[in-house]
Amino acid sequence: MTQKANLFKGKAKKKSIPPNRHGKAPVNRKGKRFVKPSKVTKEMDADREVSKFINQCNEIKAATLATKDGGQLGIIKHPSEQPSGAK
Repeated sequence: MTQKANLFKGKAKKKSIPPNRHGKAPVNRKGKRFVKPSKVTKEMDADREVSKFINQCNEIKAATLATKDGGQLGIIKHPSEQPSGAK
């Protein structure tokens, strides 16, 4: 039997913020960290290209729906994706 009254079944102890962290930011650990695979296969490259295409289509659909409703949503390309002559 637990000795602490607030730790019965299903009750987790809440984390408390320490009184003094000496200017350090709180540590946020959310989800698993992405680790690059050691081998990049052609199949993985193809999957990446497919997902890029699907994302682009979804963005265009969302932008057209938003502009139909009277909003001002446009797609801005990342600077690395633009041709060298364009600004």
